[in-house]
Amino acid sequence: MTARLAEMTTLEAARAAEDGTVVVIPVGAFEQHGAGLPLGTDQIRAEALADAVAEELPGRVVIGPGVPVGVSPHHQAFAGTVSLRPALFAALVREYVESLAAHGWRRFLVVTGHGGNNATLGTLAQDLLRDRPDLELAWTPVTALAKDSVAGMELSQISGHSGEAETAQMLHVAPHLVRLDQLNPGTTSPDQLDPFARLARSAGHPAVALPYDRLSPTGVLGDPRRATAEDGRAIFAEATDRLVAFIKEWLDT
Repeated sequence: MTARLAEMTTLEAARAAEDGTVVVIPVGAFEQHGAGLPLGTDQIRAEALADAVAEELPGRVVIGPGVPVGVSPHHQAFAGTVSLRPALFAALVREYVESLAAHGWRRFLVVTGHGGNNATLGTLAQDLLRDRPDLELAWTPVTALAKDSVAGMELSQISGHSGEAETAQMLHVAPHLVRLDQLNPGTTSPDQLDPFARLARSAGHPAVALPYDRLSPTGVLGDPRRATAEDGRAIFAEATDRLVAFIKEWLDT
């Protein structure tokens, strides 16, 4: 049977809830990813990971409705970016959770392809802990699940958005959407940043929100030309293994 809730009938959904399945909610962003990657990159990656996990855990997870627009004001200077206020993004995810909880689901896993959603998801988790202690909400970014694979890549001094790791993932899950001839390096070293931006990107310092056009005129951090589909495959394999192991243990608690 399909793992996608949208493809189920209401009777199939009821059985899935009765079986105690985990609802996986893929969320992303609708924002610039340089000249080489599409605006929907973050949602595409989140959905691909959700699919991979569901394939490994048949009958134990269902994939709920996604949220393809996230918290992206820092990318607003670039054409095509659409952003939600944190409160609205949190409200959307919460409505999904509480709607499905009304039918018996108790465990929810949000997979985010966009780091800009992290703070809001953390706040939502705390709100639900206070208001709905009967529910269990877990959340995770995609790339953070594959630290070993990313560490094995050849990365620029500054790397991140639309850089080596993200481009590698897209070359693996959606190569037809990658504009290979438009993959160009963005900001790759600290000396390309102004003093405050350089301070903000330094490890171990207080967090600062900066617009991406201040970090990179093209919106790219790193050199996506170094990315390979093999690297992307390794990232997704590690991320899938970690999530599958987590869900198996979660279901046994």
